[in-house]
Amino acid sequence: MSIWWSLHLRREAASVPLARRLLLGTMETAGVDPDISFDLAVALSEACANAVEHGGRTVAPLGRDAQDAGAYHVTAYLDGDRCRIEVSDSGPGFPAATVARRRPSLAESGRGLHLIAELSDHVRLRNRPGRGAVVSFDKMLKWRDDSLLKAS
Repeated sequence: MSIWWSLHLRREAASVPLARRLLLGTMETAGVDPDISFDLAVALSEACANAVEHGGRTVAPLGRDAQDAGAYHVTAYLDGDRCRIEVSDSGPGFPAATVARRRPSLAESGRGLHLIAELSDHVRLRNRPGRGAVVSFDKMLKWRDDSLLKAS
């Protein structure tokens, strides 16, 4: 079983619960264990909140329109027993020290990245020079006993 979806969202606070609800609904329909769904939904909320707060420019980069400068993207993949989520933005990217660290620190800023790391199995932070940042994280799925779409 494989499910994926992708969203192009405005960098507005109201977009965060929209992405979260879509993920939770997808996972509930697929039959994913509620505890796993909750962990991933919280991690997604943190990644989206980062994109809303830090992920834009006042001027669009060359070759991109102004609408992209005020937007971010979320893609979720449920494939077999794994869920992978990517949140990308068009902001200045992560500071080099943040990308180089294995685990984000507990400094005043960056707590959301630490939470994402704690709630998922693997996190990757990367910069796309001139195009923004990407947070990707994944987690092994567990299934409810009554799941109709359980991976085999």
